[in-house]
Amino acid sequence: MYVTRVPNRGSPPAVLLRESYREHGKVKVRTLANLPRWPEHKVDRLQRALKGLPPKTDLADVFEIGRSLPHGHVAAVLGTARALGVEELIDPASSRRRDLVTAMLVAQVIEPGSKLAFARGLRAETATSTLGEVLGLSGCDEDDLYEAMDWVLERQDTIEKALAKRHLADGTLVLYDVSSAAFEGRHCRLGKIGHARDGVRGRLQISTGCCVRPQGCRSRLRCSRATPPIPRP
Repeated sequence: MYVTRVPNRGSPPAVLLRESYREHGKVKVRTLANLPRWPEHKVDRLQRALKGLPPKTDLADVFEIGRSLPHGHVAAVLGTARALGVEELIDPASSRRRDLVTAMLVAQVIEPGSKLAFARGLRAETATSTLGEVLGLSGCDEDDLYEAMDWVLERQDTIEKALAKRHLADGTLVLYDVSSAAFEGRHCRLGKIGHARDGVRGRLQISTGCCVRPQGCRSRLRCSRATPPIPRP
């Protein structure tokens, strides 16, 4: 048996339940039922049953999505930071303050903003990504962030020496410069309103930085969001 739809000129097609059989060596077809008033989902279930297929399940009826937080950008930036050993540079010992500093560094790459906005983005109730959950910081506030910044400031010399030991040899000279250029388009996320070093005002700016070592220009040109406007007196 099988279900077939027969065109019916200007009317909806006729839905027929048919079976094939042999008579005197010839294949013949006969109609067992006409299903003109069956809804489409019921016809579909009958078709699947006749083909030996399980019932078609609508996943929307199976799952109830309570909340979905963006995670891909968190995994990419935090994973890169960990591959570079950033957490160990901040402090070899794992701690909540180290996690807070790491989270602030990741957030500056993902979506720079104020400490208040960042704290809200970490809380479980107002989270904007999985960053707070991944680092176990879903219960922090802006005071925790400022306290972590005071703590890491005390470790600045240690962190700088660790970086120099990792990347520089004795007497190595490193040249670094930053510039910006006006951006004509409107759809580049790197372009932001900022200080126009080239004197072109009123347009989005893109800041670029270049680091040169004695071996030559082996370092990559780095693009970043434009620097914030310089306050006028």
